[in-house]
Amino acid sequence: MNLLDYIFSRIMKRNMYKNNMLKDPFRQFKKWFFFVKRLKIIPFYDRMTLSTVSKGGVPNSRIVLLKAIDNKGFVFFTNYKSNKSIDIQLNPNASLLFYWPLIERQVRINGRIEKISVEESESYFKTRPRKSQIGAWASKQSCVIHSKKDFEDQIIKYTEKYKNKTIPCPPFWGGYRLVPSSLEFWQARVNRLHDRFLYTIKNKNWIIKRLSP
Repeated sequence: MNLLDYIFSRIMKRNMYKNNMLKDPFRQFKKWFFFVKRLKIIPFYDRMTLSTVSKGGVPNSRIVLLKAIDNKGFVFFTNYKSNKSIDIQLNPNASLLFYWPLIERQVRINGRIEKISVEESESYFKTRPRKSQIGAWASKQSCVIHSKKDFEDQIIKYTEKYKNKTIPCPPFWGGYRLVPSSLEFWQARVNRLHDRFLYTIKNKNWIIKRLSP
């Protein structure tokens, strides 16, 4: 039995009980998230599906990277003129989904999205690889382009513009935080008798309920 099979077998045998769930869903999420990270054998552990709704009521989903977890919510970064940003401006209600198939765990998060501060966005932007910084300036995310060469020309343009200079954070680029109103933790079990626990907030207190599989 390899390491992953051993870990998974232990997880599947260990039933989840309400009393074992941490009262703070942020702490519970970090417990699962950093467990996955420490394994070092589960790729893309920090990728999450972000679902928004368009002006016409059409849902849109895409993968984004979780860049920070704080005591308010879950932070990701994007172009503020992208399709996802347009959706968020019209309807800040959104959802996140984390799924780690190798250990068959999933976390669903619903809430409202807000912009983080300019200072926070600028601070994170400084940590990005230089080519990613150039890309943020060059890309008119989600817009139609006539050819790949047009985009490559924009890369060249901004590479020359900021040659031997510090690249500033674009005013149209930055972070969002999803502030959750509910979180559901799901663990697969044999015979589809899955464990599901839902956290909802009421009067600033988190309430935990077990859900039927």
